[in-house]
Amino acid sequence: MSAGMEQIRRTVADYLVSQGVAAVTAWPMSPRKEEGPVVVVSLRGCQAQSAGFQDYLGERLNEQKGLWEDVYGKKAKITLGLDIYAGEREDGQAVQQAFDQLAGALILGEPEGLRVEEFSCGQTQYDGESRRLKRPVQAVCTAYLSASVSSGGEFVDFELRGVVKP
Repeated sequence: MSAGMEQIRRTVADYLVSQGVAAVTAWPMSPRKEEGPVVVVSLRGCQAQSAGFQDYLGERLNEQKGLWEDVYGKKAKITLGLDIYAGEREDGQAVQQAFDQLAGALILGEPEGLRVEEFSCGQTQYDGESRRLKRPVQAVCTAYLSASVSSGGEFVDFELRGVVKP
């Protein structure tokens, strides 16, 4: 069974693409295309803590089955790697523009289910191992990871749930 972690990288990458930011998940199944700077989304860390008594969050109606299901979950602090890579032929200005676009997408909005708490970056440097320019970027987000339990007591699925915004 999965704890829904693979969904987080995909959710963030999809959100960034929808905001006009070139983004892919780390370790994609297909080769990357080398066209300008790209944000590589990785999961650097996850700290989960209880969000209710014995992780119980309440009930919800499964509209497909017409049955109520118990929902359990944890509040999680997710640390995302959002490193920007650019080909050797690119310059620092292209990386800076990609960072500005990324910052705008995360400061003015947020991926569904995630609340951005911290956002930081390092300096652009040449990464000899990948033979690319690289700017390390990191975001710390809060989310709820929840799972539904069927009437038989089995976990049905895990999903990323949003947090209440002020």
